[in-house]
Amino acid sequence: MIVCVCNAIRECDVRKAAREGASCPTSAYRSFGRKPRCGQCFSFAKELIAAEQNAA
Repeated sequence: MIVCVCNAIRECDVRKAAREGASCPTSAYRSFGRKPRCGQCFSFAKELIAAEQNAA
């Protein structure tokens, strides 16, 4: 599933970034060399990151 259309970032990418230490959408996107743009994806990306952190 695509999380961020502006940057073509997928759900599995965000989850992987969270497992590797990203604590927010901005740090997750930075790990791919990208920057947040419109912000529509932030709430979903935050949920994914929180879920990965809780699973650890």
